[in-house]
Amino acid sequence: MLDIDPSLMLVVAVVFLILIVLLNSWLYQPLLAFMDERDKSIRKDLESVSETSSDVEELKAKTEAIITEAKNEAAAMRAKTIEESKLLAASKIEAKKEELEEKYKGFLDELKREEEELKSELLSQMPLFKESLKAKFSQI
Repeated sequence: MLDIDPSLMLVVAVVFLILIVLLNSWLYQPLLAFMDERDKSIRKDLESVSETSSDVEELKAKTEAIITEAKNEAAAMRAKTIEESKLLAASKIEAKKEELEEKYKGFLDELKREEEELKSELLSQMPLFKESLKAKFSQI
């Protein structure tokens, strides 16, 4: 029923071994070499990424330091400008006060002078007023 032919079995074994050798040299070895190269490339890329991420972190820290420094400088400049503006405004206010004081003194002097003129004019016309008052009283 089952007929085993040793020569056929030997041919199948030889073909199988030849097939294994050919597959090993044509398929398995290049495939394993490709996989090893791919693993090396992945490892190299991971190392590059870790170096890059450390560089990025370093640059990020530098950037934050520069931004903080710029903010501090801006705050200092703003404070300095505000202080200078306050001093300038105070000096302008003081100058205006002095100018107004001078005008006020001039006004008071002019008022005093006019008062003196009016007094002297009234005093010079006092006899005239007395006579006109006498005339009015005499009519009554």
